[in-house]
Parts: sequence; C-alpha cells; structure tokens
Amino acid sequence: MSMEQIKTGDELTQSLDIVNDNISRLKELFPEVFTEGKIDFKVLQDILGEEIETEEEFYRFTWAGKTEARREAHKPSTGTLRPAKEESVNWDTTENLYLEGDNLEVLKLLQKSYSNKVKMIYIDPPYNTGKDFVYKDNYKDNLKNYQELTGQIDSEGNKLTTNSESDGRYHSNWLNMMYPRLKLGKNLLKEDGIIFISIDNHEVENLKNIGNEIFGEENFLAQFIWRNGRTSSSIYTNEHEYILAYAKNICNIKMIDYEGDEDLISDRAIKKIGVKNPASEIHFSKGLRFEGDDRTFEKKFGDSEVIEITRGVLRCENNQLAEDVTIKAGWVMKDMIEDW
Repeated sequence: MSMEQIKTGDELTQSLDIVNDNISRLKELFPEVFTEGKIDFKVLQDILGEEIETEEEFYRFTWAGKTEARREAHKPSTGTLRPAKEESVNWDTTENLYLEGDNLEVLKLLQKSYSNKVKMIYIDPPYNTGKDFVYKDNYKDNLKNYQELTGQIDSEGNKLTTNSESDGRYHSNWLNMMYPRLKLGKNLLKEDGIIFISIDNHEVENLKNIGNEIFGEENFLAQFIWRNGRTSSSIYTNEHEYILAYAKNICNIKMIDYEGDEDLISDRAIKKIGVKNPASEIHFSKGLRFEGDDRTFEKKFGDSEVIEITRGVLRCENNQLAEDVTIKAGWVMKDMIEDW
C-alpha cells in the first residue's frame, strides 16, 4: 500500500476549523443574523429574547486566563499524525490506534475524523498536587513545546518549574490546561457518549465547575469514589480519589444497571419540566420495583420537579408499586423507560 506525501498547505495539514464550523451551524439555524458575512448580535439577541442574561450580577465560574483558554480550544492545528509502522504490531489488521504527542495537539487533529464518533473517554489528568505537571502560560502546545515541557526547559534552555501552591495562579494554571482539552474531548463524543475523569481532592470542586460549564450541569452523571489504598498526611489518612462522569446528552443514556436492578425506577429519571424535559405521561404496572417508604402519594406533589398522578394511585408497599399508575412528569429518559 503506497502512502502519498502531504505537502505544506495541503488541506490535510489543517485540523478542523472549529470556529468556522460553528459559524456555519449558526448560519443554518439563524440566517437572518448574518449581514455582509458578519454576525449582528443585536438581531441574535432579539431572536433569543428572554434567554439573554442582561443583569450585571449572575452566577458564573471564572478565573485568570479563561478567555484565552476558551480561544485555545477553537484554534486549529497545522500538525499531522505520522504513522510509525516499524514500532507497530499487526499494522494491516489491528483495529486499535495508539497516539503519542501533546494531548491538546492530538485532540485537535482528531476533530475531523472522530467528531461525534467516540462512545467513551477516560482521562487521568494531573491532579495539581504541586509536583505533577509543568506549566508554561504561553499556549503554544505544539510538538516542540511538548518536548520542551517534558524536558523541563524552555527554548532558551531555561529551567521551568512545577505548578506549586506558592504560584499566585495555582488553580488558574490548572484550569487553563484542562478547559480546552475537555472542550475538545466533548466534541469527539457520540450523542450517547460518556466521559470519565479521575481526580483527587486538590481540584475536584474546580473540575466539577468546568465540567458543568462544558457538558451542562444536567449532563452530570455521578461522582464515584475510587478507593486507592492509603496516603497519609500530618492531619489525616486518605483512602480514596474520585471519578467524575458526564454524558454528552443525558437524554440518550440508558439506565446504568447496579447489581442487576434493571427494573428499578429512580427519581433521577425525573427533572424540572422544561424544553429539554417536557411533561409527558408514562404508565407503570403493579409490582414494579420502587424505592421508597410504604406510603400513598398525593395526586400532585414536588416543588421544582412536579409529579402528577393522572390515572390510578401511586402507592408503594414493600418497595413495589401496589397498583397500576400513570405518572405525568418531566422524564429525562422517557423512550427508554417506556421500553420497559
């Protein structure tokens, strides 16, 4: 099998231009907001109406360098992936790929071929212990920079330091490293894809904050406890780390079975009624597993997550439905539940 040489300037030397790709999608959705090739944000604001935040004070998560980190996720790469046949096993038949290089650069290069095609991603990023990664706030992140960082010297041979807690931007440095990588990782996931991220107590709160921003708080699946043995400090002994799980779109995720309880209805399947989770009715049969105290529920209950009994009575006995019932609510996984 012959391999053609890729020349400088060839389309194959450019990663996906995410900015222009997003602009094209926006043009398909709202063609009226474009005038002479530019976006008229006033028109876009008129279209979106009440969905625009106009208050000066509102909930948001920010840090030093966030704007540049967001831009970094959208910058195209001009690198290419070079096959290493001599180092490979079963080159012609294997269905696996092992990619070596700076992970941000590689994530950009994968955008064209693997966008919306990956079922599951697991990442084990630096935990920001003060010693586990070298950081230089220059946003080059090409192969040369990767080699410089792993060698802990810059292009002039000057020694680089780890991201210590004495650094005034200790958490910001870590967030600037993580944000574009998670953003690009999300692009690779299928609509029913899931990402799992290992972390410890140094950055678990910050990781969840940027995870909620990038994937959407509604797509947060779980914060798992991962027992890792024993690590001691002068104050306490720690025996666990965490794994955060996010869905690309929780509406497309099937219920994850636990100890064979595939017929168990969870209250996590009900969310606040809205555009993503419109109110709809689902019928449940007598005898279905139902976690809860023995009781009879009112016809309508709940605060933000309103549940209405439209037919029958919702009564629980011995962790089972005592009779047939139809429930109206904002179901997250309506299609899957109805398949039961």
